[in-house]
Amino acid sequence: MKINHVHLIYFSPTGTTRKVIDAIAAGMAAEKISRYDLTLSQTPQEQFLSEGIAVIGIPVYAGRVPVGCLDRLANFSANQIPTILVALYGNREFEDALVELQDITSEKGFNVVAAGAFIGEHSYATSSHPVAVGRPDANDLSLAESFGQQIVDKIERDCFDTPVIDGNHPYRDRVAFGGIAPETDAEKCTLCGTCAEVCPVGIVTVADSVTTQAEPCIMCCACVKACKMGARSLNHPMIEGIREFLMKNCSTPKKPQIYL
Repeated sequence: MKINHVHLIYFSPTGTTRKVIDAIAAGMAAEKISRYDLTLSQTPQEQFLSEGIAVIGIPVYAGRVPVGCLDRLANFSANQIPTILVALYGNREFEDALVELQDITSEKGFNVVAAGAFIGEHSYATSSHPVAVGRPDANDLSLAESFGQQIVDKIERDCFDTPVIDGNHPYRDRVAFGGIAPETDAEKCTLCGTCAEVCPVGIVTVADSVTTQAEPCIMCCACVKACKMGARSLNHPMIEGIREFLMKNCSTPKKPQIYL
């Protein structure tokens, strides 16, 4: 089977997941690429993929697939097309996210033939707590591109078996998000509106000041990373505790894991 068409399906609030699947697609060298960016789409149109290959990428939130991402993926189904799964995590653990994603996509008709867990800069990383800063780096993206080439080799041999992916059943308990959200430094803020534009759940409003609804916040920190003025920050005792934990236990750079 020759790869002519690749469907890139991804949820990537801070852009790291997108970088990895773009590199995988580059390694696959497909003639046609279709993109389905679920990051800002609350209700994507239903899509049935009957041909080509799918690459589905998600960030890992506390060892699981983000709930909002699941809702958006639910509108996709396929006719057993070869599928590659990608989980992007912040140098802690990806735990059950890939297995969960495999279960969900398999039920929707995607035939999982490969998977990868890659590292990206942690959403909570700051200059004082630099957890996986700059990841995915050049080495990560080179490995992702090589992974894409390996996938091509596998598929061109007409090999469509599903690899054994690390993870557990039942999945780890889901951590509840909400109630904590980034804050705005009014002295730094120029009211440009970027924070509202990049928010995946649409909870930021910019008028004479910036208003953020904390309850629906998924703490992805897209607004923090995107603010060129450094006016957005996520400061909360619980988050500071997580940062300290990450610095103490997750500072050693991890390598991507691939499953073929």
